[in-house]
Amino acid sequence: MSSAPIPSTSPPAPPTSRLGDDPGEGRRGSLAGLAAYAIWGVFPLYFHALAPAGAWEILAHRIVWTLLICAVVLLVRRDLGWIRPLLGRPRMLAGITIAAVLIAVNWVVYVAAVVAGHVTDASLGYFLNPIVTVGLGVFVLGERLRRLQWVAVGIGLLAGVYLSVAVGRVPWIALTLAFSFALYGLTKKKLGATLPALHGLTVETVVLAPVAVAIIVWLGVAGTQTFTGGAPVHPGLLVLSGVVTAVPLLLFATAARRVPLTTMGLLQFLTPVLQLLCGVWLLGEEMSRARWVGFAFVWLALALLSLDSVFGRPARVARRDEGLRERVGDRRADDPTEGLTDQRADDPTDKVTDRRADGRMCEPTP
Repeated sequence: MSSAPIPSTSPPAPPTSRLGDDPGEGRRGSLAGLAAYAIWGVFPLYFHALAPAGAWEILAHRIVWTLLICAVVLLVRRDLGWIRPLLGRPRMLAGITIAAVLIAVNWVVYVAAVVAGHVTDASLGYFLNPIVTVGLGVFVLGERLRRLQWVAVGIGLLAGVYLSVAVGRVPWIALTLAFSFALYGLTKKKLGATLPALHGLTVETVVLAPVAVAIIVWLGVAGTQTFTGGAPVHPGLLVLSGVVTAVPLLLFATAARRVPLTTMGLLQFLTPVLQLLCGVWLLGEEMSRARWVGFAFVWLALALLSLDSVFGRPARVARRDEGLRERVGDRRADDPTEGLTDQRADDPTDKVTDRRADGRMCEPTP
């Protein structure tokens, strides 16, 4: 998320142990997620400190320095073997290109909003993002919503209409951020394959790098670049944009492997809350009563989505497990060979098969 989690890439594959089996892993994952969303939440302060650089110059430097950071990490880890197979997958490369464009739009609009003093509009965009994501799931993927989700989407639409009428203008900053990030996530989902966070960020910045370099050259020729001014603080802050982009993403990927999706969904609200507080309390932006009412509608919709996620999931899992048990029971009644499955629990020689099923066959064993 320039801001919000860049679900910038699909999180790494889950660890082989079940979530929650190791309390220490869960705590580390929660702390990593908390740190990632907190860093994204205070991005307005960082981008505000980059003045007088404009949104396009900040975007260009962010892409270039992030790519360099990723390249150094990959070289140090000698993690280059995934590049050749990826080059032979044109469909995935096309999808990553689309995702890169979407995240670039998200980044530049977000930075432009901060530079222009519209941090609260940006925070509204990330409050709206979960609602827009649910809506895309229905209208693009044909997913079916539960009752609370329908109510939440309806309230979200009402909030958008109310803010447009009450404030006298369409909240285009918030809508652009919400839709660009939701479409980014949708694109990653439609790819149907995953890349570790570092790999995905590397490819996306490679795609955007030519445009970023062109912007930097153009600003230099036009005499409007700021990189060489205010040394060493201002250039140092622009270079730091690579670290600022990569670190929270990698923390997010670490958290996504260790904590339940429900926990990650609740933690994500920390980012827009901190952005809103930065805008109102630290950067001095004003919030009219009408805008507070509009935000309250959005928060109500998010509360309903959270309730559905927290309390609806256990019931759905229980119903699914019950259905699986019933189907297994029916098969056993019709097929006496199903009893062989029970014998495997008492047969230690089958542990090799169990490890293969868990995907651990290639891991070193003690």
